[in-house]
Amino acid sequence: MSGFVNNLERINELAENSAGFVWRLKEDNNNATSIKVFEDDYMLINMSVWESIESLYQFVYQSAHVDYLKRRKEWFEKMTDMYTALWWIPENHTITPAEAIDRLMHIRLQGETPFAFSFKKQFTATEAIKGKY
Repeated sequence: MSGFVNNLERINELAENSAGFVWRLKEDNNNATSIKVFEDDYMLINMSVWESIESLYQFVYQSAHVDYLKRRKEWFEKMTDMYTALWWIPENHTITPAEAIDRLMHIRLQGETPFAFSFKKQFTATEAIKGKY
């Protein structure tokens, strides 16, 4: 885990300095690794808000972050269930871990919809506003 832990601050700083970054979940230790939202103590939560899907995609797959993404097998077990959820939020809305879990469970149980989706099957903010789930 040292490769993950030793670079967490660097990657969080990269995110915060990336175009389109708005906010990320963190505690006094400047990360979210100690926030427990799952029964499994080995499960971590990572949440952030971005101005657009494109800016998030740029950070995740086209910045130095991708080097660590490629190494995740070194630090984490392979997830069999969906573990990422994207969704549109109103301006000035602060998301919560409970909201993230709700969106993630929606994808796991109902598939991707404008309520919660992934990079592979994206929906627009307009579709999210029109939908009633």
